[in-house]
Amino acid sequence: MTHLPEPVLRHVCTIEAELGPIREMGPGRAGRRRIIPILGGRVTGPALTGRLLTLGADWQTIFADGMAELDTRYAMETDDGALIEIVNYGYRHGPANVMARVAAGEDVPADAYYMRTQARLETGDPRYAWVNRTLFVGVGARFASAVRVNLFALE
Repeated sequence: MTHLPEPVLRHVCTIEAELGPIREMGPGRAGRRRIIPILGGRVTGPALTGRLLTLGADWQTIFADGMAELDTRYAMETDDGALIEIVNYGYRHGPANVMARVAAGEDVPADAYYMRTQARLETGDPRYAWVNRTLFVGVGARFASAVRVNLFALE
């Protein structure tokens, strides 16, 4: 039987997204729906650097148990001018008292709750064609008006 390699994570970048006010949509089919605009931000790291464009949003569903389903779509422009679309999907949950503090905008240690994502990046720029054929996972934290996600390539 062939031995399969263990997956390796390689840090690609840290995304610091600036967020607008939460827009509550009310109850949906699966839970409470809301939209959180992405107003810009910065991408820094060993493989990607640039700025988040002033477009995009996180379309969230908050389930009855308090878990947030994160469904974001936004774009970055690299420091050398490439445009890269980012679609990031994941979950954020934790103990009710911790999540209440996060919701209140308090600075809560990121290891006190779970915020994990899977990301798909896409570009037409040949200098960054590798993002089109790479799987990404992220570890994140929510702040009062920002989100930070460390994005890793799965190799």
